[in-house]
Amino acid sequence: MKIENSTILIVDDIQKKLDELIKFYSIHDVRIIKNEEKDEFLIAQANEAIKEAYISSNNVKYLFLCGTTFRTEAQNSLLKLFEEPPKNIVFIILTTSKSSILPTIYSRISYKNLRKNNFDRSMEMDFHRLDLKDIYKFLKDNQRISKSEAKQIVETILFTLKKQKIRLNAKQLDFFDRSLKLLELNSKPINILTTLLLSLHQFKL
Repeated sequence: MKIENSTILIVDDIQKKLDELIKFYSIHDVRIIKNEEKDEFLIAQANEAIKEAYISSNNVKYLFLCGTTFRTEAQNSLLKLFEEPPKNIVFIILTTSKSSILPTIYSRISYKNLRKNNFDRSMEMDFHRLDLKDIYKFLKDNQRISKSEAKQIVETILFTLKKQKIRLNAKQLDFFDRSLKLLELNSKPINILTTLLLSLHQFKL
């Protein structure tokens, strides 16, 4: 699949998706900009992208900007470039979390979420060995979910616990019941998920 317009791609594995995509482009038309030392896109990478974008080309040039996280100052420095890109420049941003990209960027560039959906991923969690690192990663990936998505996640976690043969007592089941009720009100979905997952960790299933 060749992407012809500037796009943000939310993916499970940046390098794997990058390898899949660049096969559809001429090697001469592609520039890959990423931090070789760690997965964070910093101001240095933003400056590199700006410099590359203003190097004129007769062909369309595709700039792949890659990072699991993008520093706020790096994104802010790219805003004007995204708003008024030079001729023949297409930006393809690859990241693993929608929440790592600022709303001001989303207002300028369309995005596609290619990740396995959150509900499938919650079923991959091993609740017998649930630790704070797992919880932190899950919550970080789901910072901006909707109320309906959070409800589905709560229900899927309950299904997963049953599948993993984890029996809940009345108090533990009450946490799920209260979580779903709170989601019907104006509670923030991420706050409900945080409380629920930390309670499961505390219960030492």
